[in-house]
Amino acid sequence: MSLRVDVLLPRRLQSALAYTTPDPELVPGDFVAVPLGKREEIGCVWDAAEVVMARLPADLAFPPPKPVDPSRLRPVSRRIDAPGLPETLRCFVDWVSAYTLAPQGMVLAMAMRGWTPAPPKSVRLWRLASPGHPPKLTAARQKVLDAASAKPMSIKALAEKAGVSPAVISACIKLNLLEAAPAEPAFRDEAIKVPQPPTLSASQETIARSLRDIVRKQQFEAILLEGVTGSGKTEVYLEAVQECLTLERQSLVLLPEIALSTQWISRFTRRFGFAPLVWHSSMGDGHRRRVWQHVRSGAPCVVVGARSALFLPFTDLGLIIVDEEHEPAFKQEEGVIYHGRDMAVLRARQATVPVMLVSATPSLETLANVQAGRYRHLVLPDRHAGAALPDVRALDMRLAPPSRGQFLSPTLLSACRETLARGEQAMLFLNRRGYAPLTLCRQCGHRIECPKCTAWLVEHRAQRRMVCHHCEYTMPIPTQCPSCAATESLVPVGPGIERVTEEVQRELAGVRILVMSSDSLVSAEAARIAVTQIAQQEVDLIIGTQLVAKGWHFPHLTLVGVVDADLGLNGGDLRAAERTVQLLQQVGGRAGREARPGTVLLQTYLPDHPAMKALVSQDFHHFMTQEAANRRPGFWPPFGRLAALIVSAGTPESADALARALSDMAPKGEGLEVLGPAPAPLTKLRGRHRRRLLLRTRKGIAVQPLLRLWLQKLRLKSDQKIVVDIDPVSFF
Repeated sequence: MSLRVDVLLPRRLQSALAYTTPDPELVPGDFVAVPLGKREEIGCVWDAAEVVMARLPADLAFPPPKPVDPSRLRPVSRRIDAPGLPETLRCFVDWVSAYTLAPQGMVLAMAMRGWTPAPPKSVRLWRLASPGHPPKLTAARQKVLDAASAKPMSIKALAEKAGVSPAVISACIKLNLLEAAPAEPAFRDEAIKVPQPPTLSASQETIARSLRDIVRKQQFEAILLEGVTGSGKTEVYLEAVQECLTLERQSLVLLPEIALSTQWISRFTRRFGFAPLVWHSSMGDGHRRRVWQHVRSGAPCVVVGARSALFLPFTDLGLIIVDEEHEPAFKQEEGVIYHGRDMAVLRARQATVPVMLVSATPSLETLANVQAGRYRHLVLPDRHAGAALPDVRALDMRLAPPSRGQFLSPTLLSACRETLARGEQAMLFLNRRGYAPLTLCRQCGHRIECPKCTAWLVEHRAQRRMVCHHCEYTMPIPTQCPSCAATESLVPVGPGIERVTEEVQRELAGVRILVMSSDSLVSAEAARIAVTQIAQQEVDLIIGTQLVAKGWHFPHLTLVGVVDADLGLNGGDLRAAERTVQLLQQVGGRAGREARPGTVLLQTYLPDHPAMKALVSQDFHHFMTQEAANRRPGFWPPFGRLAALIVSAGTPESADALARALSDMAPKGEGLEVLGPAPAPLTKLRGRHRRRLLLRTRKGIAVQPLLRLWLQKLRLKSDQKIVVDIDPVSFF
């Protein structure tokens, strides 16, 4: 007798497909191979539609599936002998799909990233065999035994250390000079160290005690852990991680830039004596498989990862932490569009475990949840070990402008000289990569633009290329104007960090400079080397983009200069002022984190802007209160709901037609409004023409049912596409 079974495939499918199977033991979560067209696909047996519906609140429920003729169902090819997806993860996939309106299959693809039907290959380690009567040893074999006396190693590592070929190692194994070592605990650092727990201050210990109590209760609770930069928030929340390990459960820590967070991983390793499991997009397939399998086994562990780590198959999750919860990097803008912070709260609620949101500059959404009583609020008001917050000053560029053709004011340059003369380190921050954001012709005024995007090409002089930072289109730096063919007429306009570096080399001769940006720190190893150089004072001055704002601790850094503090205030972004204050307060927080006092200098043409005043006064909460007052009357987030619809097509006419049709069908009613259509700020992106509409509703109105009814009326042409972004944080 054949049974019907639903199978979800990791493809752009709205829901599971129906198949038949004679296997009565096939259950939801099992992996199977099924036919799809003329090929075979691997999918996951999914819960029946009525079970999925019961998991979701009414306003998120999927449309009921269409009836399928049983005679048309194809049989499951075979069952895959591998651990399946746990129910909590399947439930999470359903929720994310329902909330974001992303196809279920695309969400499943994220949950299967790292899955493999075969167990991961283990690397065999070898050690010295028990003493016996060894034969006469050659010089090469003696080198092997000397090298093997330290610790067990792989054949490759042992050969490299002894300076011999792998064949010599194999010969030693055959002669029983080496024996296989017992398997080490998965993912433990080879150099296991003695744990070095920190000495907490009285205020830190009070917060840590509360966090440990919360973890022991094993109930859902959302907590905002707020603390000024340098207050020791990481050490405090690691106490909660320690409690979770004591309970032999699994923990997840999300970081906004995990690939470059070498300091965090080093701090963790010192604290616990072993390294955490690491998960992010730069990891190799083998590492991904091992992490996936280890997490699925339910073994106690700590995973530190990017937002995608939420989709790992935890079976005994005890705690989730979102560090720097305010960071826009937690929002995924392509594929399945979701906010890692918000989905972390959802995952914790489903797993009935606490979630801790950590920040020195919490988002307005999180503060609103605190004010409404939904989140507990714990605060570390002072820097650790008596360090003082830096002195923040605004440099009015109208009163003390830079020299012609330069971008650093005399005041900032003088402060850099004085800081370096004291043997301290300085940092210059400019959130703009490359040499110059715009290149134009002095003869005809032509601006060099990307042929695929509505964006200027950025000159990267070090690479001798012009680059689009939106689609990665590149071309050589032209020697003449592409429009009028004039030679020696192209001039760079505005500064990027390469141009600032050039100016520093000219003004501060002999200074040792380190550039920290995504162009220079392309790997975790590059970041580790940079951090080591700074810590050992092999660097005098750091020049960086927003990468330098993310949690670094440089003990000798006492001066931070922000080259263009007004940069983030341009444009009509709803959160422009909030983001500027968050980013610059985080950047400034790198200064004076230990005994020596710090100074932050903000170069600005808008010293009276509320954001600049908030930074100088260091009254973050007063600024956020003002922001809330500005947004509340218009029902802007967090006091209302937003959903963006981004229309794109191959031609502007097709994009306009679809946008108008969408506007004509827009939902109407009290408490909701549709804004647009209007050209997107990036009207053309990767060759596609873009328009935007924005659905705004009052807080109590769910946007998902409105969007489902709205979009199901449309029939798209082959070149047309609509992307839905629930709770947008970017308006590009």
